[in-house]
Amino acid sequence: MDEALRALRDPRTYRRILYLVLAFPLGTLYFIIIVTGVSTGMALSIVVGGVFVLAITMLTWLALARMERALAVGLLGAKIRPFSLPDPPGQPFWMGIRNRLTDAVTWKSLAFLLAEFPFGILSFTAVVTLLSISVALTLVPVVYLVALAIPSANIQITLGFGSLLTGPSFGRGFLLTLLLSAVGIGLTVVSLWLLSGLGWLWARFAEAMLGVSETRLQLAAAQAEARTQQARAEQSDHSRRELIVNASHELRTPVASISAHVESLLKPDRPLDEETRKYLSVVAAETERLGSLVEDVLALARADADELHLDIQPVDVPAIVDQVCEALAPLARRERNLSLVHSSAPSLPRALADRDRLAQVLTNLVRNAVNHTPDGGIISVVSEANGEQVQVIVSDTGIGIAAQDLSRIFDRFYRADPSRARDTGGSGLGLAIVRDLVTAMGGSITAQSTPGHGSVFRIALQLETP
Repeated sequence: MDEALRALRDPRTYRRILYLVLAFPLGTLYFIIIVTGVSTGMALSIVVGGVFVLAITMLTWLALARMERALAVGLLGAKIRPFSLPDPPGQPFWMGIRNRLTDAVTWKSLAFLLAEFPFGILSFTAVVTLLSISVALTLVPVVYLVALAIPSANIQITLGFGSLLTGPSFGRGFLLTLLLSAVGIGLTVVSLWLLSGLGWLWARFAEAMLGVSETRLQLAAAQAEARTQQARAEQSDHSRRELIVNASHELRTPVASISAHVESLLKPDRPLDEETRKYLSVVAAETERLGSLVEDVLALARADADELHLDIQPVDVPAIVDQVCEALAPLARRERNLSLVHSSAPSLPRALADRDRLAQVLTNLVRNAVNHTPDGGIISVVSEANGEQVQVIVSDTGIGIAAQDLSRIFDRFYRADPSRARDTGGSGLGLAIVRDLVTAMGGSITAQSTPGHGSVFRIALQLETP
């Protein structure tokens, strides 16, 4: 009973009853519009006009469903999730129509509107019946007193045992009317509670039919958050790449300046003591190493930022091999007493590559072999045809690469032998640059190695298109 009394004081109860009264005319209107539109569209489906009528009907019921959603929220107190998820920006109009047709909420809203017609009949009947009886019983004493005061009105109040005006005495009849009024008041309270409960149930039905599911809403929120995070990550990555490119550009100038000044100080005609010359030689070596590292980082940053411009065209691979080997052979003899040999297959077809970048790739591989081949070893560079490709094979008799390191040697900053890499000035970027450049030229590179017996790097380039 306490709950029924609370319903009597709750303003939501009267808003729900108002909705129950409106449900009958609105449900009837929805039913007529939808049935008329669908039947007309189906009848005219053999012509273009039928499709147009069906489209107009669908748009109409979606508009009515949105209006019903607003009524359910405002009068029933329903907590309905969004009617639909927003379409992605820039989506074509026809894609939006397809999304509406494949959206479960579209068809659930149609079922809701059609279901409101029988529900409106039920709710209107329940409101009129319960409240009419309740009000009639509540006003019995008023009618009884009016009948006594105005005999000419000829008002009769009858129960199963006879008329209250002619049967019982005045006091007894009046007590009976008060009892009926009390019953009417109680029935009014109970009726309001029942009708409010009916409105509450319909509100839950509206929540299930007129809004997207909680799962879809959470998924959409997660996707939106993922897109936001992805955009932030891409922006951060773009900023990082720009920073590396700009920093590398800025570092080249002071490094070149330091190198030039140190080289000037180390000229033979400079009067320097042995210790000072030794220190300056260390500065010169470290400056050269720093300059090489800056160039490597700049090359990778350009590749990441899509600023690595390649001029890919048919090139004479043996000529590039000869050029690189002739330039590095004195270095190999001077530093490690190594023999650098090279050969090319006769009548080798031209390959598609960037001449300068291919020379850079071969230079990196040969210098890497020089750094990791013991004194007196041999480095070989061979170019040959292999089916639809031209292969350049760089092999050495060096220390080799362990099996666990072989799969990672093309990773950035990875060094199989960190202590030796530091001694030889390696940064762990050379092979990563080689891989990126060869891949950008449309080729591939592989490595084979046996510890203690040397390594073999194979570059495969596409042949010139006829």
